[in-house]
Formats: sequence, structure tokens, C-alpha cells
Amino acid sequence: MNIQFRESLEAASSLTAKNATKTAIADCDIHPARASRTELYPYLAKRWQHHLEVYGVHAYQGMMDGPPYPKAQPNASRRDAYPPEGGPQGSSLSFMQKQLLDPNNVQLGVLNPLNSGQGIRNHELSAALCSAINDWQIDKWTSKDKRLKGSIVVGNEDGLSAAAEIRERAGDKNFVQVLLLSRNVEPLGQRRYWPIYQAAEEAGLPVGVHAFGFGGNPITPSGWPSYYVEEMVGHSQCQQSALASLALEGVFERFPKLKMVMIEAGFGWAPSLAWRLDNVWQRLRSEVPHVKRPPSEYIREQVWWTTQPMEDPERREDLFDVINWIGWDRLLFATDYPHWDYDEPSRVLPAGVSEDNREAFYLGNAKKLYGIS
Repeated sequence: MNIQFRESLEAASSLTAKNATKTAIADCDIHPARASRTELYPYLAKRWQHHLEVYGVHAYQGMMDGPPYPKAQPNASRRDAYPPEGGPQGSSLSFMQKQLLDPNNVQLGVLNPLNSGQGIRNHELSAALCSAINDWQIDKWTSKDKRLKGSIVVGNEDGLSAAAEIRERAGDKNFVQVLLLSRNVEPLGQRRYWPIYQAAEEAGLPVGVHAFGFGGNPITPSGWPSYYVEEMVGHSQCQQSALASLALEGVFERFPKLKMVMIEAGFGWAPSLAWRLDNVWQRLRSEVPHVKRPPSEYIREQVWWTTQPMEDPERREDLFDVINWIGWDRLLFATDYPHWDYDEPSRVLPAGVSEDNREAFYLGNAKKLYGIS
């Protein structure tokens, strides 16, 4: 878990000159962090600064700074990702440029801030913190490096304020998607979240659903597990529940132009989930007349998938079978920087992939989805 990925920052920087011919990539899951607890204060009204100092945050669950398991690294991050100037991993733009963007020839980096105001019971505070995070993304990251684009963070449990935040940011080239988390108060297909989907569809922005979240429910459907490894496996289970809810509540039918991105939960499970949904839907479709087509059709048309954690079966043919079902045009490469389970771009794809599919996988799909020329 405590990986030391590169021998030194200098060695990584020396690679930059060679990148003129290195494969260009889009990294669709980068986690920026705040350097200090009060870094958001310049973007918050005095009322909310006072509120945080006096009352703190009343969340749906405890341990908002991280999952409730001991980890070997703060912020679940790489040991070598501490910025030389101090601060937590992911908090320095200059260090991110030297360690991630430059050596890997990243042309597009999508920021997904975590622990950013979602999952808070005071919905007004949640909305204020999310808006502050969005301003912070512009000031500290996207305006300083044009390769970086932000995700609009919204107070997800209050659909109306979330929709207002999306509409306020619509058309702002600093942002390329709306960010939700997979663990919420209710499954993501529920109507309380529909204003988010309506606003995102109107704005032409994909909705990214990242693993994790703070909805107050146990991590697994059968309760709280004992081990961190169970939580890691549970990411895919939670995403499956979210995706089934989106399909069967009729979100895809009601919002046919909505695009969803499943982030950091794998994708090898997608075909089997879709097959099971189709099978049950065929027999019980009278219960859900608003779902007019087999769920698999909505999923294959309206869902994209980031690759970290990349599926790694023993036989590459098995991986190719899954991707062929999903579609080579639906995968978005991601590193999950600076987290410990980071995927190195050069080691992700096995041999035997065509040049067209490689280009789409690493860069083309993301640029097309996010409208980057």
C-alpha cells in the first residue's frame, strides 16, 4: 500500500523532454486537496466561516476525513506524493505538474475534489461549501494550468440548490462535468436527485459518479465490513446499486441526453449486471412501465467508465471481451492521482490493442465526451 512509485522527482522531470513523442493522455480522475483547513475561507461568506468555527460540520456520518478504516497513508495517497513545500498530497499545483502532468504528457486532467461539502445535513452550508470548492478549483488549479478542468461539486442531497449551482456554472470552460458520489442518503435514481440530472442535461455536462460518499449508510448492502479490502471491493457493489437505480427509476428514459461517468469502481461487472437487469426486466416490466427498453440499452448508450482500477484478468482475451461489450469508445483513462492505487499509463493496456483504440482509450474518448478540441 505504501508505494514509492518514482525513484525521485528529478528522474520524473528528466522525462519531460522526451514527451514530445510520448502518447498524449487524458487523466479523468485527479484529486486536488486543500493545503490547509481554512483554505476555502476566502470563498465563504463570513456567516459560514463563523459557523464552521463555532458549530463545525453536522454530517450524515462521522469520519468525513476518510473511510473508517486505518490506512497506511494519509489521504489514501502515495508516499512519494507529499509536496516538497509541505501540505497534504495533491495540494500543490507545481508538484502535480512535475510528478503527474509533465512526465505523463497529460493533455487533459479532470479534477474530482473529494470531501468537498457533500454529505452535510445543513443543506445551506453544504451548498456554500460546494460553491466555494468550485471557486477554489478555478483560482488554484484550472486558471493556472489550462490542461486542468474542474468538476462542478454540488450539494447533492438538495437537488434544487445543486441544480442552481450547475446552472450558474454552465458554459464556464473551467468545468467539464458535474460530480456526485456513489454513497448517498438514497440510491441515485430517486427523484430527489432528478433536478441535478435535468440541469446537467440542459447544460450539456456529463454527471460523474465517483466511488465513496457520506450518505450515512453502511458501505456494503449487508452492513459494515471488518476490513479495508472489503471496502475496496464494495466500491463496485455500490456503483452497481446506483446504476440499477438510475436505470429502473427511469432516469435514463426521462433524460435521454444525460451522460453518466462511473468513476473508480471498475467496469468488468457491467455486462453481468446488465444481463441480469435485462432478464428481470423482461419478466417484471409491468412494474416499471416507465422503463421502455431493456436496461442494457440505456447503459450502453448513456454510460462511460473510467479505468482506475483497471480490470486485470489473467487472459487478456477476457478483458477484451468485456471492453468489446462496453465499447472501446466508452472507456476513459484515469490514474487516481495521488492515491496509493494509482495506475501508471504505460502499464495499463496489454498488447494487442489497435492504434485507433489506444488513441481513443488514452485521449480521444475523453476529449469527445468533455467537448475539448
